[in-house]
Amino acid sequence: MKTARTLLAALALSLVPVAATAQDFPSKPIKLIVPFPPGGPNDIIARLVGQRMSEITKQPVVIDNRGGQAGVLGTDAVAKAAPDGYTIGIVSASALVINPTMEKVPYDVTKDFTPVTLVTTVPEMLVVASNVPASDMKELVALAKAQPGKLNFASAGVGGMPHLAGELLKQTARIDIVHVPYRGAAPAINDLLGQQVQMAFLDLPVLLPHIKAGTLRPIALGAPKRAPTSPDVPTTAEVGMPDLLIENWYGMVAPGGTPEPIVAILNRLANEAMNDPQVKQKLADQGLTVAGDTPGHFRNYIGAETQKWARVIKAAGLATGK
Repeated sequence: MKTARTLLAALALSLVPVAATAQDFPSKPIKLIVPFPPGGPNDIIARLVGQRMSEITKQPVVIDNRGGQAGVLGTDAVAKAAPDGYTIGIVSASALVINPTMEKVPYDVTKDFTPVTLVTTVPEMLVVASNVPASDMKELVALAKAQPGKLNFASAGVGGMPHLAGELLKQTARIDIVHVPYRGAAPAINDLLGQQVQMAFLDLPVLLPHIKAGTLRPIALGAPKRAPTSPDVPTTAEVGMPDLLIENWYGMVAPGGTPEPIVAILNRLANEAMNDPQVKQKLADQGLTVAGDTPGHFRNYIGAETQKWARVIKAAGLATGK
């Protein structure tokens, strides 16, 4: 009986620091790691959301850009940080889902991270170079089937969402097109404009200026509904390919073991920041859709996305082993 009372007392004492910490959180600056260089979608999202979180909490939210290995290096820095809520990250689907499925990474997604919230989704759009004689999906698929192995699709790098989008297009349409990886979206678009490659699935925000200028021809959007920024472009479901649903996404995570009360506060702050009308509009202007959910829902979402892309990776023979 004495032992039981002692254990209960010890447990109660162990919970006091967590409760006190949560009550005062945040009481100092929060470091927000971005696993990519400044200027890209991940960085834009983090700065908009982080600035608003700082205004809400009256504490600085310091952006820490740590690019490298398609987001793996910065994401690993989040995993290795102290689980106290003062180091968090906004990371990509590639770092949490695709890269860990394709190859060995220095972290375990299920153990080393505590999901906070899905922040934004970014639809992938299929575009073709201006010299490609296809104005819609039916014509593009017919062209590819008439010239197996002759058409190329660009991506922003091996293992990124644009690469997997192209592989899923190959599998869904049963066409033979050749992957040409680039070191980012900008050089991929340059070669599309120069007609060195014929097509690409890329994040909508980086394509919008070229679509509006008429220098790239949109074919379909891999999202559940049409984008307000491109209302004339049909979705993949509308062109007869409902399984070709491709959205990149970015989510907020904390190190594994971060106390639930702290995670709940971070979730509330992030969702309040994302749903601020000005932040929401600025994200929408970039072609980004605010998500926002609970930690549990985001964890389930990561699991579902992992299963989906694992099937694509296996069918494409892209896994390098672990």
